[in-house]
Amino acid sequence: MAKARAHSERSSHRHLLLMLAVALLSAVLLLPVATASAAVAVAAAEGDGENRSAAQWATGKDEGELAAEREAAGGGSVVEDDFAGGFGSLDSMLQWAIGNSDPGRLKEEAADVQKLTEDELLKRRVEIKELMEKLKMPSDADLMKIAIADLNNSSISLEDRQRALEELLILVEPIDNANDLDKIGGLVALIEDLNNANEEIRTTSAWILGKASQNNALVQSQILGYGALSRLVKMGYSTSAEEAAKAMYAISALIRDNVNGQEAFRSERGSAMLQYMLASDSTDVRLQKKAVFLVTDLADFQLNSGNSGLAFLSEPVFLKLMVDMLSRFDLDLQEKVLLAIRSLLNLPSTDATDLESCDFNSVLYRLGVQLEELPSEEQKEYAGEVDALRREVQTLFQQKLKQVRTTATLAL
Repeated sequence: MAKARAHSERSSHRHLLLMLAVALLSAVLLLPVATASAAVAVAAAEGDGENRSAAQWATGKDEGELAAEREAAGGGSVVEDDFAGGFGSLDSMLQWAIGNSDPGRLKEEAADVQKLTEDELLKRRVEIKELMEKLKMPSDADLMKIAIADLNNSSISLEDRQRALEELLILVEPIDNANDLDKIGGLVALIEDLNNANEEIRTTSAWILGKASQNNALVQSQILGYGALSRLVKMGYSTSAEEAAKAMYAISALIRDNVNGQEAFRSERGSAMLQYMLASDSTDVRLQKKAVFLVTDLADFQLNSGNSGLAFLSEPVFLKLMVDMLSRFDLDLQEKVLLAIRSLLNLPSTDATDLESCDFNSVLYRLGVQLEELPSEEQKEYAGEVDALRREVQTLFQQKLKQVRTTATLAL
């Protein structure tokens, strides 16, 4: 919805921009701008609905307040800024207007200028100035500041707060915008909203933090520095599947490929949260898939980096939870669990005998039988891929178990 509104606002802005070009041409030639003014009035009337100024994104403030803020911040007129829609300056806009005007008509109107009084000319200049100010388009940074100002406004309605968050969710996608978020107070405001009484506000705030920190070491470090991981781990226990899922998304983005983040995850007993998600029958299967995917990601990072700070990944209790999940009839979940167990088996710290004590061989055998009995042809194709992975994991397990037994025999 926010994207649709942004598109509509950009279309309205381009239309008004063309009207400004005509108005500028009239001003240079000292011609009346009645036609341009009428066109602007029509465009403004058409924009009374959803095509409101982009400067009013995510805010309950009126135009006067926003204009005053731009003035105080040193915001200039359109002259100082790059134009949207292909115009780099007033000069280029003027050249466009001249090139797209009827020379005969311009000559006729030039003659009429002699009839205008000084007051009428002044009035035309004021109209053009007002139009230029109306077309001042805010940058992403301006829009982010507006949204963050709303988050810091304790008297704002929940609806406006949620709208501000939804627009920030879009604005933080570019990495440069995400990097600027902390500079303008955005991270602090978002982290505070993780404690909001409203579930939707908490959920969206976690979503934004996850999106901003994804594959972004700078933002990961900033959020971790504010201690947000502790609150996110608590949100992972939420009875709301959506809130817990967005918390898991944020946690995964924060600690992925980040040693400090993973150490903080360990300190905050993130492993207990994962075990809760994996063991609870009431946990939404989509959330369990996210948890299993995080396990795979952590195991792969530990293997590739040589970092061994997450000992819980190889603990017998944790391994048993993973094995038990293979008995749940969901092909996608079973595939993700097999991938996780394969990664865990590759860790030097994983003892194959711990898996053996979980009757892992029998579990794998029953899974193979189950995959063969799937009736749907479409399922059979996917089941064949999962079964190939099952056999790979079984081979890896047998090899590692053999190594353990050989080592034990040599030690005697």
